[in-house]
Amino acid sequence: MSHWSEVGPDDVRLSLAQVHPSWAEAIDAGLAAVHETNPDYLPGLKFSAYLPEQGRLFAAFSMPMDSVRYILVGEGPYPRADSATGYCFMDGVVKNLWSDEEGGGLSKKVNRATSLRNFMKMLLVASGELQVDATTGNAMAAIAEKARHPGSDFIQTLAALQSNMIAQGFLLLNASLVFRADTAPVKDARAWQPFLEQLLSTLLQQRQHENTSMPSLVLWGKIAEQLRQMPVVNSYPQISAEHPYNLSFIANQTMQDFFRPMNLLVK
Repeated sequence: MSHWSEVGPDDVRLSLAQVHPSWAEAIDAGLAAVHETNPDYLPGLKFSAYLPEQGRLFAAFSMPMDSVRYILVGEGPYPRADSATGYCFMDGVVKNLWSDEEGGGLSKKVNRATSLRNFMKMLLVASGELQVDATTGNAMAAIAEKARHPGSDFIQTLAALQSNMIAQGFLLLNASLVFRADTAPVKDARAWQPFLEQLLSTLLQQRQHENTSMPSLVLWGKIAEQLRQMPVVNSYPQISAEHPYNLSFIANQTMQDFFRPMNLLVK
């Protein structure tokens, strides 16, 4: 069988140039596993428009492998070219987190990125800034006013949130690394499972070799939870929740308790 690099899209090779060197061999082996399991998949991407574009497919792997403390797995990229960044639920269109309009709460672009909106509200409930039964309207407007105030400890941008999460050791992945308008996310996620299995196996070997602690898997939604079918996943601590595009995510006590100590919305 030909090597995946001979049959896959040019953008996949371009994306590899952006990864931290510590991931290069694992990603190459993961792509080889995808190609071996489903030889038509990577060649098929050449003829199918997919997101993310512009060499961002493996953007999440910009952090060193030994810095990973948590592997956050969502569903798939946002279905908009400017939004799909290669990082789980980080919408590239979003700049400012807070509305600058009178009576506004979160910015309009955050509100459009449903998963990000609900994640932020969950963090605000976890920190005690919001009550779980009052996360809209006047309550959010009051938070936004406080956040925008000169001298506020709140972060102001999505870039700062992403930076805080990476500093905590989050590898921000999706179960499917691509979004295609003509393909069900669960189908693409199934095709990428050999890739993720190879990465998890490599990471497990690294931690065992160095005798260091295992990162925790944080699984959001039913597609991410399909990873539990892989035997290697049993070697990882795990925590799971519904996908944050569900409103119920805001009130998820497990997620609140998990994220509370991290203070991700604070500078």
